[in-house]
Amino acid sequence: MTITPMKIAVFTGTRAEYGLLYWLMKDIQADPALDLQLLVSGMHFSPEFGLTWQQIEQDGFHIDEKVEILLSSDSAIGVAKSVGLGVLGFADALTRLQPELLILLGDRFEALAAAQTAMLLRIPVLHLHGGEITEGAYDDAIRHAITKLSYLHGVSTEAHRQRVIQLGEAPSRVVNVGALGLEHLRRGQFLTPEQLAASLHFSLHPPYFLVTYHPVTWGNEPAAESFSQLLSALDAFPDHQIILTWPNADDGGRMIISLLEEYAQKNPQRVLAIPSLGQHRYLSAVIHAAAVIGNSSSGIIEAPACHVPTVNIGSRQRGRVAAKSVLHCATSTKHIVDTIQRALQLTNKPDNEIRGNPYGQGDVSARILAMIKSTPLHSQKTFYDLK
Repeated sequence: MTITPMKIAVFTGTRAEYGLLYWLMKDIQADPALDLQLLVSGMHFSPEFGLTWQQIEQDGFHIDEKVEILLSSDSAIGVAKSVGLGVLGFADALTRLQPELLILLGDRFEALAAAQTAMLLRIPVLHLHGGEITEGAYDDAIRHAITKLSYLHGVSTEAHRQRVIQLGEAPSRVVNVGALGLEHLRRGQFLTPEQLAASLHFSLHPPYFLVTYHPVTWGNEPAAESFSQLLSALDAFPDHQIILTWPNADDGGRMIISLLEEYAQKNPQRVLAIPSLGQHRYLSAVIHAAAVIGNSSSGIIEAPACHVPTVNIGSRQRGRVAAKSVLHCATSTKHIVDTIQRALQLTNKPDNEIRGNPYGQGDVSARILAMIKSTPLHSQKTFYDLK
């Protein structure tokens, strides 16, 4: 008897999210019992952010549906309209694909549009990285909204599992699988500093900082002012080169891009500004960095697993579970300088003093596939009340 493979659609709307999903997608693709469908949208089709859909195809994946939703605006109203465009486009795409399950990761507005569309079409959703808290971004509210639109949940820590259950999700449908980003560190092979420099066409040599700063979309942390404070702090470390990666397509992001491009032009031998490194080069850059600086979740999750200290700036990641090697600071130049100095001291300590990552050991993909295969899928669920 021939068994029809289960159709699993995976959604990706950003470069970072795709990098996290890479090994899961590879394992679905390789499983004869599963049929991978790829739904791609958002930043992947923006020339401004590097047209990263091309990297997806270069990695050996077939894109089944392409849905362009980004407007030229980076304002709040532009983001809201992009969500509306997403619902329209995803409705057609998911109707054509007819998946038995849609996999979403994280907390982006693109993922919210996909989740609500799937719910209305009665397609069960598996949400990854739910239950986390990032108080400085509206992503926090989006993440919890996606939780309530989803049927299955793969979370990154036990604390996050308990929080998803607290939101009314049945414990049998919430599994602590760990953080997907750590799968790369367990299965990938990374570039040496010399190979990384050659790949970037930049005379890069340690020590260097890897810097990513995203707009704070929830709270009082003006993007241009806060990022300017960070750039001033970096001037206090002239012996360190800097890799500056672009922010996500959030409202206020273009002001940051303008500032970082100007900073790189003024310091061409010391600073490299790049829209997207891709997951392989990004993690290679993390591994050899003196510190990861900014407010990206990768500084909270992946950097500690590489035994690299993180300087986490401002409120964007406030509330997220973090290792001891993650040092938090305010957005002023003085606070940032002081914290970078502490991070450099931490770099010189024995490995066992900066180890300890609460996000698991990196065997995430196999856990997710086991959960999919062992759980009967439905589009309806009941609210779970805590006893």
